[in-house]
Amino acid sequence: MTFVVLENCIRCKFTDCVEVCPVDCFHEGPNFLVIDPDECIDCSLCEPECPANAIVPEDEVPEGQEHMIDLNAELSPQWPVITRKKDPLPDADDWNGKPDKLQYLDK
Repeated sequence: MTFVVLENCIRCKFTDCVEVCPVDCFHEGPNFLVIDPDECIDCSLCEPECPANAIVPEDEVPEGQEHMIDLNAELSPQWPVITRKKDPLPDADDWNGKPDKLQYLDK
């Protein structure tokens, strides 16, 4: 099993999670982070670090967000690894918790 970054990360991109990852499985896109399922060791260190509550175990992905499992797997090989915390996007707090953010994903 692996952990999955959910839709709520889009347009927030808090990076608190990346510093605690022992295997550097996070990848950074323009306005979203993903977890490489082949690298994730299911340590669960990242989940409590996410201020947007956008990281869950694969078997706990909420109904209606199952597509995020495939999206994490699809985008992780395309985006660079991120290992250090950065500032979130400027309007992250405004976007945190807004529904239906997939339409705003920049690939």
